Amino acid sequence: PAAPAADAPAAPAAPAAPAGPGANGGRIFASPLARRMARDAGLGLDQLDGTGPGGRIVRDDVLRAIAAAQSQAAATAAPAEAPEAPRPATTCSARAASAPAEPPVTASAATGAPAVRTSAYGPYEEVPHSKLRRLVASRLQASKQEAPHFYLRARVRVDELLALRATVNASSPVRVSVNDFFVRAAARALVDVPEMNVVWTPDAVLRFERADVSVAVASERGLVTPVVRGADSLSLGALSTAVKDLVARAGEGRLQQDELEGGALTVTNLGMYGVREFDAIINPPQVGILAVGAAVAEPVVVDGEVQVATVVHLTLSVDHRPVDGVVAARFLARLTEIVENPLQALV
Repeated sequence: PAAPAADAPAAPAAPAAPAGPGANGGRIFASPLARRMARDAGLGLDQLDGTGPGGRIVRDDVLRAIAAAQSQAAATAAPAEAPEAPRPATTCSARAASAPAEPPVTASAATGAPAVRTSAYGPYEEVPHSKLRRLVASRLQASKQEAPHFYLRARVRVDELLALRATVNASSPVRVSVNDFFVRAAARALVDVPEMNVVWTPDAVLRFERADVSVAVASERGLVTPVVRGADSLSLGALSTAVKDLVARAGEGRLQQDELEGGALTVTNLGMYGVREFDAIINPPQVGILAVGAAVAEPVVVDGEVQVATVVHLTLSVDHRPVDGVVAARFLARLTEIVENPLQALV
């Protein structure tokens, strides 16, 4: 072809392709920190725009890319994604290992009724924690973690106690319970074994002169332990009246905070539910808790002969920090003596 005229304008040169981010001859430059952050976030260096010297990728570039990815994911996510239907497990172990997905609510919140949900294990009701439930849970968890519990067990005969209770109730305007006798016996034993009438503090062991005993009450609002002040000096009728008042006001939520504080020991009784024996968790900062089981007929050996007697199983949980095993054993032995000779509880 003929050569172009000398004065013809030269064709403009094609613009050079822009270099990739942080690229220099196909190589991407990035700081070690930026490389590690990008790798942890699952980002490729070729996806990042470098703003450092010479297009070098630095930490801020990775942070901007992560934030942009999160914003895009949030913007494109469905507003209310339906949960995946749970797939039936083939074995019991598979069902136990897999946690159920967040189930749909089947009850309308507008009705004010508790939300009923469905899961792979059937419908259930979600009951939010109350303040009292959270408080009790945190205190008992702290007790188990901080107080080294040890347990002593005893089996006491209560035939004479039941006979004395029947006599008292026949002539007294105040009906006393078996639990009232145990609270009274615990108070007397605390006076007779003062090393047990203590609480643990970080700086010292506090020993009390008066026997204050808490009573575990399972109210509709949760478990509370109001304190019977001076239980060692109250008559059995006065003690029973005080316990009934505390139980009634606990059910109504009218207990004062100072009525829930103090005492070295709690008495908890599940005998009315047929529970023969159980271990209870200490109510901090108290030193122990006495678990009282049901009164049942059992064979016992008396003077070498087997007899049938009404027996109650006791479990004493003790904080080993302020109280040694021998002291707790002396306390439980004295308590057993008072229960089996209940006239001592009236003195």
